[in-house]
Amino acid sequence: MSFRIRVLALILLVAVAATAATAWLTLRQATRQVQESAAADRQDLARITDELLRYGRTHGTWDGVAGTVRTLARDTGQRIRISGDAEGQIADSDALLGRDPRPGGTAPPLLVDPRPEPTFPSWDFFPSLAKVTAGAIGDYVAGVTYAACLTRAGHEVDVGTDQMGVPVFTDRGKAAGATGGAAACVKGEAASKAAFEADVEAVGTCASELGDERTACLRRVFHERTAAVAPQPLTVHLGALDDAGQSLAVGPTAAVSAGVAAAAVACALLLSRAVLRPVRALTRASRGLGEGDLGRRVPVSGKDEIGELGRAFNRMADSLQASEERQRRLVGDIAHELRTPLANLRGYLEALRDGVLEADAELLDSLHEEVLLQQRIVDDLQDLALAEAGVLTYHRTGLDARELIETCRTAHSALAAAAGVRLDAVAAGPVPLYGDPGRLRQALSNLVGNAVRHTAPGGVVRLELAERDEMVRIAVSDTGSGIPADDLPHLFDRFWRADAARGRATGGSGLGLSIARQIVADHHGAIEVASEVGVGTVFTVVLPAPTGGSGPHEPPAGRY
Repeated sequence: MSFRIRVLALILLVAVAATAATAWLTLRQATRQVQESAAADRQDLARITDELLRYGRTHGTWDGVAGTVRTLARDTGQRIRISGDAEGQIADSDALLGRDPRPGGTAPPLLVDPRPEPTFPSWDFFPSLAKVTAGAIGDYVAGVTYAACLTRAGHEVDVGTDQMGVPVFTDRGKAAGATGGAAACVKGEAASKAAFEADVEAVGTCASELGDERTACLRRVFHERTAAVAPQPLTVHLGALDDAGQSLAVGPTAAVSAGVAAAAVACALLLSRAVLRPVRALTRASRGLGEGDLGRRVPVSGKDEIGELGRAFNRMADSLQASEERQRRLVGDIAHELRTPLANLRGYLEALRDGVLEADAELLDSLHEEVLLQQRIVDDLQDLALAEAGVLTYHRTGLDARELIETCRTAHSALAAAAGVRLDAVAAGPVPLYGDPGRLRQALSNLVGNAVRHTAPGGVVRLELAERDEMVRIAVSDTGSGIPADDLPHLFDRFWRADAARGRATGGSGLGLSIARQIVADHHGAIEVASEVGVGTVFTVVLPAPTGGSGPHEPPAGRY
């Protein structure tokens, strides 16, 4: 599958996922809004029923309720129609607000019953309970008649309840000293004897009942005896057929989704075009690199992933070109190192064969020394190749770094004495280390040998051991001629010598520092160098110290 198709598929997948997520979020938001709207409708419904119930209980009649219906319809936005069984339709908010009446909605009607639900004493002596109930009936009939009269006269009515929960009505305007049509409203006195006796007789039908059944019977009688004057239950119809409902429009949602998908595809095409151009350039450059054109590079612009890929490719090409050049220089250096001694050996051997020279002991010793020098170069090359390939054999064990530097000092003491150089070793105490003793001595020997060769007679070469920051530091310092700053970056190059004219007798094979650095690197360490011309040079081998309480015979925790 081509990169363009994969990018298109990825972008399309993202677009579909984004569209689906947007639709889900939209649906969730719409659902929340519907729920909130339903909660608001319930609040409006509770307010409408409470206001109508309060009006009926306060005024004792439904006369004048149209103003309350108008206010409720304006505040809640609901269409309200109220009607009674006897009166028929009492008020319609559409007509009250100057609208043409609309067809009614499909919501079920509500029942608003303002009649009181009195509580009765729990007396076992029924004749007294019957008289109390009959008295409450008479009081309520008189009170509700008085409240209705005040309402029709335009006065405000205050309502309270007595101990049985029966409403007690008072004229608020009279309490404030107002006069007017309410003067004709006289609060009724106690019911006539005949009416009282009739009420007692009606209540007597409940004499045989007990407990809750008696209470229910008394309330039924109370409602029947007050039905002629009490406000009747209302039937409340809310809503209309043409009320705007909440719904999700499918068409706009589909159009938006299609637009998002089209935009995503267009972006994918543009993106794939922008990505494939540098990819094609990388492909051409890679093909040329594989065919041997190590000078091929790709133009790089921008700081995105494609630009970083181009820079990485150019760095890789630079590295390959530098490696190729190093390889060529290595072959040339090896040929140069072996050409002269091999030519000497050939010349001596031909002279011996032709009888020009006699094979005395001195000549044979010279030829043997020359062969040993060539063997040393070959061995050094083999060690370096194995180390760089990661297959050089190491026999790691716990050791004391103090013993390591003392062994190196002893091994080079004769060379130092012959050169007139003092060789010192300084160590404060035992320092545990983990590694291959032989290979570490080989690395240190290369450093010490170089230091002795480059130090004039009367100078000092010093090996100093220290442990700091969980690292073991072995410094090899000399008081020699020093190394120029421009030559420091090339110290560890193969066959490199600061003095190109110096021969192997004073400069070695040029591989010692490379081998030392690789051995130390394989021990997870590093070699640091500092030098000043005319003062001397310091090579510092930095190796990890054992951690986690490990002793000289245990590997450093987490390092090997």
